[in-house]
Amino acid sequence: MDTKTATIAVFSDHEKAESAIRSLQNAGIDMKKLSIIGKDFHTEEHALGFYNLGDRMKVWGKLGAFWGSIGAMLFGSALLFIPVVGHVIVLGPLVSTFVELLEGAALGGSAGLFGGALFSIGIPKDSVVKYEREVKAGRFLVVAQGSAAEVETARGLLARLAPLDLSAASAAPAKT
Repeated sequence: MDTKTATIAVFSDHEKAESAIRSLQNAGIDMKKLSIIGKDFHTEEHALGFYNLGDRMKVWGKLGAFWGSIGAMLFGSALLFIPVVGHVIVLGPLVSTFVELLEGAALGGSAGLFGGALFSIGIPKDSVVKYEREVKAGRFLVVAQGSAAEVETARGLLARLAPLDLSAASAAPAKT
């Protein structure tokens, strides 16, 4: 079994996050291993969630042009309302992690969804709160997953873009 490894970069705005995704793409990083998480600035709080693992979402909210361009690069999309955090858009392989956790949760039990998804890819519990706070504040997370070598390559590329925060994590596989 492989150890789960990931690196997360925090960017202050969507332009810097988009630049990071494009830089990783131009460097040949596998786009199927990249995710982006950011807040969608809807004011309506009725929706629990919407996800799409095939076709793209049709409505992206206030940052439509940004989400649409990034959505064309990454596979899978989700718009979720997570208590405490608010409306969050997730693109990339983390969508399936969020969906698995959401489908396993009882109605209204989505408060731990954000943390559970990050923890499942190797992010330490103490860092999960920090990332939740960053997204809630309107910042964007760029997440690269893969082998230790792939994650280290992505981390090196992301470091050149001067993110607000950059860290790598790994988790041992669950024992069966």
